[in-house]
Amino acid sequence: MCGIIAYTGHRPSVPVLIQGLKSLEYRGYDSAGLSFVHMNKLHLFRASGKLEALESKLDTGAVIHATSGIGHTRWATHGLPNEINAHPHLDHNSDLALVHNGIIENFQELKAEFADCGLAFRSETDTEVLVCLIAKGMERHGDMRQAISWALRQVEGSFAFALISRSNPGTIWAARRSSPLIFGQGTGENFVASDIPAFLPFTREVVFLEDDELVEMTSNEWRIFNSLTLEPVTKKVQTIAWDVQAAQKGGYRHFMLKEIFEQPQVIADCLAGRVDRETKGVVLKELESLQVPKRLHIIACGTSYHAGLWGKYVMESLAGIPVDVEIASEFRYKPLIHDPSKIYLFISQSGETADTLAALYLVKKQGGITLGLCNVLGSSLAREAHHVVYTQAGPEISVASTKAMCSQLALIFLITLYWARHNLSLDSKAIEEAVCAFEDLPDMLSKTLEHTRNTATRICKSYSEVRSFFFLGRGLYFPLALEGALKLKEISYIHAEGYAAGELKHGPIALIEPDLPTFALALKDDLLGKVKSNLKEIQARKGKIIALTQPGSELDVNDVWEIPVTWGPLNSFFVLPALQLFAYETAVYLGKDVDQPRNLAKSVTVE
Repeated sequence: MCGIIAYTGHRPSVPVLIQGLKSLEYRGYDSAGLSFVHMNKLHLFRASGKLEALESKLDTGAVIHATSGIGHTRWATHGLPNEINAHPHLDHNSDLALVHNGIIENFQELKAEFADCGLAFRSETDTEVLVCLIAKGMERHGDMRQAISWALRQVEGSFAFALISRSNPGTIWAARRSSPLIFGQGTGENFVASDIPAFLPFTREVVFLEDDELVEMTSNEWRIFNSLTLEPVTKKVQTIAWDVQAAQKGGYRHFMLKEIFEQPQVIADCLAGRVDRETKGVVLKELESLQVPKRLHIIACGTSYHAGLWGKYVMESLAGIPVDVEIASEFRYKPLIHDPSKIYLFISQSGETADTLAALYLVKKQGGITLGLCNVLGSSLAREAHHVVYTQAGPEISVASTKAMCSQLALIFLITLYWARHNLSLDSKAIEEAVCAFEDLPDMLSKTLEHTRNTATRICKSYSEVRSFFFLGRGLYFPLALEGALKLKEISYIHAEGYAAGELKHGPIALIEPDLPTFALALKDDLLGKVKSNLKEIQARKGKIIALTQPGSELDVNDVWEIPVTWGPLNSFFVLPALQLFAYETAVYLGKDVDQPRNLAKSVTVE
């Protein structure tokens, strides 16, 4: 996830671009840059770190006169978060500058074709490949629209970009596919941005661009085309009533809610470039030099630990790999028994979790092989682990983790399928079935999230006055029960405990009473009969029950909450947002500070 802003009009463009980038910095904050044309030259300013670093580099002489330009704030996906990889990127002749959000899945193949022609690249990014491809299209066609269309017919993956040309100052081209891009219509000025707050101080008139649409704009006019056929497209201008604060959250009340609803896109981004379109096999180039482990040891904290526990069930059942899972703060203070057959997997959203990093250093010191799973390119975990796989979830603003866990589960599932193919624990037909279901999941999930939220809103009110909650699950859903309990106590401050349902009779059942409800994960699988028996024991003691289940389970409890059915472990991706939304709606109903709950920090970087 990155932030794009483009402007052409009657004002000095750089202050407009900087103001827009400040509104978009929540979308990426590891580097920033901008570009504009002045005196027949493309001017380029880039810096790693926060926007202040970029502002300190600006050449005020050229800045004053430019009335159009493009800007970008980056969340790194290809290449380290440094100045060389910061956007905008130029083509090899410095005639074009481009800013980009998304993932070009086939950039390595395109880059190899350029390398065969002797073209050297300045950065590690897929974005530089895209701008060079458009430049090549200009050489062939001599027309920018034709050049962009030619280039985009060769590109696989997702993108939103804005482009300027040294020979056409004042004109901006922008297009999208599976990444957000919005056009803003002003008076004597026009805008394009990843999100509305980037230009909201100047106009509320917007056009929402759809996939494979290309906008060409100057200060006084704009036109939209199908980017593949170049046929004109008629669009309706809409008026936005949001204020700036609401716009930063995409119209959602809280960042947490916005990030829950981003999970379909998160899954799609995790899949991007990681599925072979023909064979439906999993492609993980990051793991090509790593042998399939005979044993896996997962180490993490908090929500990431719960993702690791979930991974244990998936990895053992599908890939046939024995898995140990430990909390990092416990692992680091015990004797380490060296086992050369093990690979150690460290999971951290930020890549800066102190206990997880300490455990990593301990394993490396003993000669263990380390694999990192994290969300932040260039983080300590990414730099220190022998191998790293990125979740590509984009920035997560709310302290309570939601979409980050979704991305961790997605990558763990992909790694499982990848290793299962290599050790032949699953045949190609089973893997194809799993991958096809995974590819369908984003669309299925996006269609159900609003209904899931409405159900959470309705149910939570009946339980908002309780002081404690049980969350129960069996097998694959036990780790999700732990996560559901964690989310509820994190943001609503209601005490909650997650248990393996079979443990109920080993002590916790003593607490069952009418004022201590149970949230049961009772999905329609091989363990449903066992869960039903547990629920009967609770009902015999007058305990109230919410059952998250699926059609046909025939449960008779206080609140039956049905979710859709999909392939095997992928049902977890419907369970997770239901638990998150139940916690969220409970906290909202109680008037809690959802995005910044008391006593908590986003990343625990000290012990």
